Amino acid sequence: MTTADSSERIVLGGADRVGIVAGSGLLPIDLAQKLTEAGKPPFVVVMTGEADGAAFASCEHEDLELENFAALAGMLKRHGVTHVVMAGGIARRPKIGRLRPSLALLALLPKALAALARGDDGVLRSLAGTLESAGVKVVGAHQLVPDLLASAGPMTRLGPRKTDWRDLDAALAAARAIGALDIGQGAVSIGGRAIALEGIEGTDGMLERVAALRTHGRLAGKKRGVLVKCAKPGQELRLDLPTIGPATVDAAHRAGLAGIGVEAQRSLVLDYAAMVEKADALGLFVVGLSAEPVS
Repeated sequence: MTTADSSERIVLGGADRVGIVAGSGLLPIDLAQKLTEAGKPPFVVVMTGEADGAAFASCEHEDLELENFAALAGMLKRHGVTHVVMAGGIARRPKIGRLRPSLALLALLPKALAALARGDDGVLRSLAGTLESAGVKVVGAHQLVPDLLASAGPMTRLGPRKTDWRDLDAALAAARAIGALDIGQGAVSIGGRAIALEGIEGTDGMLERVAALRTHGRLAGKKRGVLVKCAKPGQELRLDLPTIGPATVDAAHRAGLAGIGVEAQRSLVLDYAAMVEKADALGLFVVGLSAEPVS
C-alpha cells in the first residue's frame, strides 16, 4: 500500500465491521468510542496484560494472549470483521516457550521469527500481511476517524518563541534519525541540541529521564526545551503512528519542557479538547509541524 493510499479516508459500507486489536493507551479506547458514536460499534480484541478489558465493556470483545497471536485472524473472521486497526502499545514480545501449538502457528512461525529479527516495524508489517492474506483489510485509525490526525500550526493558546523553533528543528532532525533506524519516534531538545532520544522505554520513559537530568550535569539551570514526535521515514502509515494526548502534556510539564511538536497529518492527537485544555492550563504550547524544516 502506498503512502497516499494509507492516508485515504475509508467510508464503511453497511456490511462492513471494524475490529480493533487493542493494546495499551487511550487510542483503542478513543477509537472504539468514536466508532460507536458513528453507529459502527467495533469488535475489540483485548490483548491480555496490555489493554484494560473494562474500558471496552460496552463493545463486543474477547481477550487474546500475545502468545496466541496465530489465532487472531480466525477470531476476527468469526466475528465478521472486514477492517482491522492495530491500536495501542504492546510492551513485550511473545515468549517462545509459551506459544500455543496449532496448525496456524506452524504456518506463521517462520515469518514471525524473521519479522522479530527486523524490529518493531518488521513485526507490524508481517502481522498486517498475515491478516490481509486472511481477507481482513488492515487500516489506520486516522483512515476511519480523520479528526484524530494532528493539524499543522498551533493547537494551543501559546505558541513557540523564537528560541523554541531552534529546539523544534533539532528535535525533529534527531527523531527522524532514530526513526530511520527503527529505534523510536521522539526526541527532546534543550538549548538548540538534542539531549534525549526515545528508546524501548517509550516517550514517557524518555521524559522521566529528562526530568531527572534537569538537576545535574550540563542541563542544570537550563530552561524550556521541547519534545518532538514524528513518523519514521518510510513508515507504514496504517501502523503505529506517533501519538500524543493529555498524559503526554503532563509528562512534558514534569520534564520542565516548554512545549511539544508533532508531525502534522502523520501523528495522532488523543482526547484533543482535554489535551489543549491541559496544555493551556500548564502554560505549554503544542504545534503541528510540516514535513519541511520548521524554521
